[in-house]
Amino acid sequence: MKHIPNIITSLNLVAGFISIIFAFNGQLLTASWLILIAMVFDFFDGFSARLLQAYSPIGKELDSLADAVSFGVAPAIIIYQLLGYSMGFGYPFIENTISPSETAILLSPVIMCLCAVLRLAVFNIDDTQVRSFRGLPTPASALAVISLVIATNYADISLLTQLTESTIFLIILTVILALLMISRIPLISLKTNNLKLKGNEARYLLIILILSSIVFLGIGAAPLIIPFYLLSSALSLLLR
Repeated sequence: MKHIPNIITSLNLVAGFISIIFAFNGQLLTASWLILIAMVFDFFDGFSARLLQAYSPIGKELDSLADAVSFGVAPAIIIYQLLGYSMGFGYPFIENTISPSETAILLSPVIMCLCAVLRLAVFNIDDTQVRSFRGLPTPASALAVISLVIATNYADISLLTQLTESTIFLIILTVILALLMISRIPLISLKTNNLKLKGNEARYLLIILILSSIVFLGIGAAPLIIPFYLLSSALSLLLR
């Protein structure tokens, strides 16, 4: 029983690795769904560890290594692919760049990988991030990327298509997510000890915003989840 959390964590890594393969093959929607599956495994490995009281040092390290692949490398490769498409390159993209600036733009998602790993390394030694976070969690950063891909494919919203085809937007998104991950900005955790309104105002606001946007936009509201999360966290700071 004590190995169950580590097995689930390993499934997170497996989903992330397969996502990378699909992303390199240009199947970004499938790659995005696989990252979402990795997120489910990431949730349940911690849940099972708490349920079974199966904590271990190797489990903590394995979790970070799996997250680095699934929520650092995999979404960065999706951005890399989107950048290649937006710049009109034929595949393989990197061989079709004709200037150092184009190469730099195409390789800019490496910043996301680097900051994700730094974020995970800091998180492992930071005892203050138990009930709240300092900086954007790596799964949240990955969600910002895949929600854009999923919503673009399923929602009939031309703005989403324009954003995923905009090189400037993709670069800005990459840099913002990278900086948020290594920042020390206080952000709320969804973990709570009770369901009372007092002390959970920001969490309830987040739920209301997400549900309301889904009512009006359907799956097209997915890219709004992380902006709503940041907004709710800002409110939490004001209410302190």
